[in-house]
Amino acid sequence: MTLLDVEQFEKRVHVRTLREEDYESVAQLQIKCFPGMQPWTPEQFRSQVTKFPDGQLCVEYEGRVVASSSTLILDFAMYGDIHNYKDITSAGYITNHNPDGNTLYGIEIMVDPEFRGMKLARRLYDARKKLAIERNLMRIVLGGRIPGYGKHAKTMSAKEYVEKVSRKELFDLVLTTQLANGFSVKRLIGSYLESDLESKGYATLLEWANLEYTPDPRRVFIPAQHVRICVVQYEMRKIRSFEDFAGQCEFFIDVASDYRSDFILFPEIFTTQMLSFIDAPLPGVAVRRLAEFTPMFVDLFSKFAVKYNVNIVGGSHFTLENERLFNIAYLFNRNGKIHKQYKLHITPHEKRWWGVEPGDRMEVFETDKGKVAIQICYDIEFPELSRLAVEQGAQIIFVPFCTDERNGYLRVRYCAQARCIENHVYVAIAGTVGNLPSVHNMDIQYAQSGIFTPADFQFARDAVSAECTPNIETVIIDDVDLELLRRHKQSGSVLNWHDRRTDLYEIRFKREGTGST
Repeated sequence: MTLLDVEQFEKRVHVRTLREEDYESVAQLQIKCFPGMQPWTPEQFRSQVTKFPDGQLCVEYEGRVVASSSTLILDFAMYGDIHNYKDITSAGYITNHNPDGNTLYGIEIMVDPEFRGMKLARRLYDARKKLAIERNLMRIVLGGRIPGYGKHAKTMSAKEYVEKVSRKELFDLVLTTQLANGFSVKRLIGSYLESDLESKGYATLLEWANLEYTPDPRRVFIPAQHVRICVVQYEMRKIRSFEDFAGQCEFFIDVASDYRSDFILFPEIFTTQMLSFIDAPLPGVAVRRLAEFTPMFVDLFSKFAVKYNVNIVGGSHFTLENERLFNIAYLFNRNGKIHKQYKLHITPHEKRWWGVEPGDRMEVFETDKGKVAIQICYDIEFPELSRLAVEQGAQIIFVPFCTDERNGYLRVRYCAQARCIENHVYVAIAGTVGNLPSVHNMDIQYAQSGIFTPADFQFARDAVSAECTPNIETVIIDDVDLELLRRHKQSGSVLNWHDRRTDLYEIRFKREGTGST
């Protein structure tokens, strides 16, 4: 009997790292696995295999790429459970890959439909686990698609669908495989990948814990809750129309959005720039003409907040209500909601030139980045307001201001910094610069806008997180950490909030109806 040559029956399959020359194979695999979704560009793929070559894997069967996996390493605390695909992957380029992170994050795994049933996904998941163990990473986290949900979306919620798949009452091509490979569902994420129509934009957050993980005693992982603030130091210059004003504002909002800011702060009454094209003989008449633009202003900024996905503190604007003139700060949330804060303390100039009246309600606003308050210019010079706002949970106070010369500016600045120390809060101030020679009481401006912190070792030098160069049009963008603020309130060098003598004194509202919205 002739010796049987078994080599002719061998099926050569192995897991290897991806190379740049694999791009076409991977792109074709994406098209087959995710019909209707765009594959990676050559630039994205090149960036992945360059930034983290060990994390980009494939299964090669008989010389053909039939499955692949893409990962990166993150300090996951910087992102948290609620995130989206674009942010967590740096739009597919994984430029946020951090070799010193503690989490291996899986951004994609796919198996050619012709080769499903061969346990190829298991090989890739095992390779990921091996990588996590070798690099002593705490865990693997995935944002997993639920492509079967689209067929059930009319009869059940995404939460119900995930629960049924977890109980094996339903089969999902992706989630069922992930559960079978030792991953557990931590939560459901909405709007994770909007282009994933099969999953209706949803993803499951899954985790596999590395039981062999050994914490580095030299490294302490401290929770953080970052909020990014953009402050606009706005130049008052002559313009010809509302459209000119809108264009100038949109430029700054676009900049804030490009830098992924959570808030953008404009100065007090910066809308008085429009007085440069309003023809009115008296200042009081002019600002009432300006108030006629209120619906256009509110509609414009509300659309900008949604379009650019940023919460906008729209400085302040003169508004007529029942024939009474108020100085109102509008907060335009990026979810479409609009809030108002009336200026409570009116300066002698505002009364004399324009006839502005004070509001009588202080608000603390709920946002997607925590509770905030707005105190318009002169209001920050009254410490009672900040104390009451912090009692209601405010962690950031926004101060739009408008001052004509340095002394006025310093009153705002020094009081803002004092409020930080007294209440363990962040305060951001934004003012106007430039000049409007033809506009009464707005002819000259002085400002040095900034973001201030409590004064302690944990914070920036001189308790200044960031500040503008004086008297030029510019923006500053900086992150503040709300978790750091909470720790400082409990264990700072001094504990102003806890050491108040509430047995001797108290601050309270005399009028009902003031509070959080």
